[in-house]
Amino acid sequence: MMKRVTKAVLPVAGFGTRVLPATKTVPKEMLTIVDRPALQYVVDEAIEAGIEHFVFVTARGKSAIVDYFDSAYELEDTLLRKGKKDIYDRLKAKQPVEGTMSFVRQQQARGLGHAVWCARDIIGDEPFAVLLPDVLIQSEQSCLAQMMDVYNQVGGNIIAVDPVPEDKVSSYGVIKPKSGEDFRSEKIIAMDGMVEKPPVAEAPSNLKITGRYILQPELMGLLKDQAAGAGGEIQLTDAMARLMETQDFHAFAYEGQDYDCGSKLGYFEAVMAYARTHADIGEGARALIRQSAELA
Repeated sequence: MMKRVTKAVLPVAGFGTRVLPATKTVPKEMLTIVDRPALQYVVDEAIEAGIEHFVFVTARGKSAIVDYFDSAYELEDTLLRKGKKDIYDRLKAKQPVEGTMSFVRQQQARGLGHAVWCARDIIGDEPFAVLLPDVLIQSEQSCLAQMMDVYNQVGGNIIAVDPVPEDKVSSYGVIKPKSGEDFRSEKIIAMDGMVEKPPVAEAPSNLKITGRYILQPELMGLLKDQAAGAGGEIQLTDAMARLMETQDFHAFAYEGQDYDCGSKLGYFEAVMAYARTHADIGEGARALIRQSAELA
C-alpha cells in the first residue's frame, strides 16, 4: 500500500551569497515578500498539500527562522491590550501547531544532498517532500498539492519541472525523458535521467527542475555513502540518479510561475508578483507598477 506523504524537508542552511549584503545578518529565507518572509509562502504551499510535519535543516546564524515560528508572547499581549485583535488573529493563524516543526543542524556546508540526509532520523521510512525555500511558486493550487495528486496516481518519485525556452536550457538542470515519452505535450513524463546545464544542441528536454520533489525513503540510504560531486559537494541529484536505477521517477509540469528569490532580480520579480495579487494592496501595487513603467 502506498504511504501518504506527510513530512517535508526544507533546507535552510545556505549563506544566500547571491543576495549579499542583505543576507549578512538576515537569512535569505526570511527576506520579506510584501508582508511576510519568503519562507512562509513555502510553508503555506506545503500545508495546502497536506504536509503535517516540517524538518528545517538549519545552520549557525539561522536562529531567526526558529524564532519566527515560535510564539511571541510580548508582541501578542501588546496587540491585545491595544485592541488590535485583527492583527493578532492574522499573526496567530500563521503560528504552527506545537510539535509539527523540527530543526536539525547541518554543521558543515557539504551540499544539498547532505542537507537532506541530515533529516534522516525524523523522516524514517516514510516518503517525504523536499522544498527549496528560495524558490517561490505562485499558482491557483499550490505546486506541491498538484504534485500530491500526481503521486496518488503514479506513486514513486515526483520532480516538479517547468518548460523554458530551448535557447535557455544551458542555464538549468533539465530532465531526460524515457525513450518515446512526449515531453512537449504531456504533463506527467516518465524519466530516466537528469542533465545539469547541457549545451543547447545536446539537451534531452527543455523541462527545468524547479526545486520541488516527492521522494522515497530509500534515497536516505544512498545519500549516506554518496560521493562528492559537482563543486566537491554531496549532490541530491546524484543520489536521485542512483535511485532511478531501481525506482520509477516522473517529472510533472505543474501549473504556476516560479521565482528564484535567491537572486536579486528574481527576488524583485517575486515582490512585484505577490504585491499585484495581494488582497489588501493589490490595486495600489498594480497602479504603482504601471506608473513606474510609464516613467521608465
